[in-house]
Amino acid sequence: MGARSDSSDGEFTEFVHVAWPGLYRSAYLLLGDLGLAEDLAQTALAKTYTAWARIEDRSSARAYAQRTLVNTASSWFRKRGWRNERPSADLPERPDARHPGARIEIMEALAQLPPRQRAVVVLRYYEDLSVAETADALGCSTGTVKSQTFEAFAKLRPLLGDAAIPETLGVHRG
Repeated sequence: MGARSDSSDGEFTEFVHVAWPGLYRSAYLLLGDLGLAEDLAQTALAKTYTAWARIEDRSSARAYAQRTLVNTASSWFRKRGWRNERPSADLPERPDARHPGARIEIMEALAQLPPRQRAVVVLRYYEDLSVAETADALGCSTGTVKSQTFEAFAKLRPLLGDAAIPETLGVHRG
């Protein structure tokens, strides 16, 4: 182990510092809850750490972690009883408008999308991934990314308006 393990751990620590903000933002946009977003991002990083020795090309580590995050979120959505709502005697806090990407209207609109459509919108337009990169992160075809984007925009347009989601917004961008 020794120096190689320390070096690998140091690389991973550096990776975490660079990747955390984007993973956390994506998790928040997918789940709409700060605490669950932190749990999801930490889970994705923990899973990435267990695979760290197998990730030979460190430049692909971000994509690996992103895909892990989306897959983990998808499994959470599939779990029986998963709801993005929790019963409480107190009213929930509204999203903090100072939080990156946390415009209340956008968060409310994203919450109305099915998980796959929400993931496509987050990866394409918040993480600025290409169609191919989004398809890779989600483990689907580029055609699926394009159709899910089209369907998501059809649902978001009436909620957010044409100014926020113009007819041609990036659906065909590769």
